[in-house]
Amino acid sequence: MENVKISSKQLFALIVLFELGSSLVVGLGVSAGKDAWLAILLGWVGGMALLWVYGYLFQQYPHLPLTGYLQKIMGKYAGWFIGLIYTIYFIYLAARVLRDFGELLYISGYDLTPLIVINCLLIVTISYVLHKGFEVLARTGENLFIVIIMTGLTGILLVFFSGIVDVKNVLPILEKGWKPVFKAAFPVTFTFPFGEIVAFTMLFPYLNNKENVLKVSYRAMSLSAAILILTTFLNLAAVGLDITSRSTFPLLMTVGKINIANFIQNVDFISIITLIIGGFFKVSIFFYTAVMAAADLFKVEKKEKLVLPFSIIILLLSLQIANNLTEHFNEGLKVVPLYIHLPLQTGIPLLLLIVVWFRKRLNAK
Repeated sequence: MENVKISSKQLFALIVLFELGSSLVVGLGVSAGKDAWLAILLGWVGGMALLWVYGYLFQQYPHLPLTGYLQKIMGKYAGWFIGLIYTIYFIYLAARVLRDFGELLYISGYDLTPLIVINCLLIVTISYVLHKGFEVLARTGENLFIVIIMTGLTGILLVFFSGIVDVKNVLPILEKGWKPVFKAAFPVTFTFPFGEIVAFTMLFPYLNNKENVLKVSYRAMSLSAAILILTTFLNLAAVGLDITSRSTFPLLMTVGKINIANFIQNVDFISIITLIIGGFFKVSIFFYTAVMAAADLFKVEKKEKLVLPFSIIILLLSLQIANNLTEHFNEGLKVVPLYIHLPLQTGIPLLLLIVVWFRKRLNAK
């Protein structure tokens, strides 16, 4: 492990920014209808259980990242191969999120700018920060976390004062029962965004007070869930289920309806700023964990050497990942959660947990 240390506050800020990331962009849990916010709540419960698994494994190997203790638990060769799969997984997710925010900027005001130019500008900015080191990213996150909270509170207050919130739009609760809620929560909102915190299994060893890993992570994930639930509730209450379910980016629709006395309006920049900051950190963390995993597996001493080639790979993959926005979202919300997220976020960590428990019982005997 390189000599990098971050504080509990910085870890907290990074997790919140990461969890919000692209989750604020898409309409989470809309397949549950008016109970979309309940689907997010259930996804959070599952995510908290999953986080305990990651925390327990980290406590057994507090100085090793995921790729390190994979080799300790599964053996040198099998662990190395699984670690390579996680490296590819982090690269893939970095590319997916980069595409999300490229499309967001393209639709929201840069429709005359080619997608490759938008994505290139984003990845160049991220690469520059990561080349400076992870501690720079952590300090940046700690500062911009305040900006996110302030702009978010401002946006919420403006939505309420605009008089566009109608609670009747989210009633009755559980109109169609629990089945659609559970279907929306598992695997989608469980794996996205809560299960994606698997990326932090590469970063936990950087915390200067390792005993606080679970406590800080629980609090950060809970705050993220509360913000996502409130945002989804406001989207449904402000623009209704029909528009929320059909809109590509529901939050932009909600903020676009803000109009206070025909004076305060056209404040889309509030949501754009929030989403860009969240997206920047989500791509950055997936990007850095991919670099970190590859450096650990291939014994690269200077991670900075991997930033440029990885940035090119992520940029090109973000452009080739889907032919259009509809295909991109269908793949991200229907195929990826079931066939990619679940095995890597839940299946392998649970297998590691079982192996560790079994070994402990054998040693005890």
